[in-house]
Amino acid sequence: MSIEVGSKLQGKVTGITNFGAFVELPGGSTGLVHISEVADNYVKDINEHLTVGDEVTVKVINVEKDGKIGLSIKKAKDNPNAGRRRNNQKSNNNRDRTENFESKMNRFLKDSEDRLASIRKNTESKRGGRGAKR
Repeated sequence: MSIEVGSKLQGKVTGITNFGAFVELPGGSTGLVHISEVADNYVKDINEHLTVGDEVTVKVINVEKDGKIGLSIKKAKDNPNAGRRRNNQKSNNNRDRTENFESKMNRFLKDSEDRLASIRKNTESKRGGRGAKR
């Protein structure tokens, strides 16, 4: 059986590590579900979500040239909100993102300069400033 990117498959957890879980797929091949692909929320301990022997539905997210298979449990779930979010992101073009980034960067630089000026003013008044007569 050929494993194709985007296909959803049933598999069995055969091993758990601190970085993910190995899942045996139909046909005997094995793929890795990275810890970041286990659940929609942050996973600190994968053992709280999976145990060896669990039957899971996974989605194939990549197949490397060397045969390594990347899997996702969270992307295998039917989540109607995920599609809507992706469509909204596609509607934004690169120019909008660039302008958004540039405006954020300009605001950050202005705030940073204001804070530095305030800090300099406070430290100079405490020390007497430059060239202050004593």
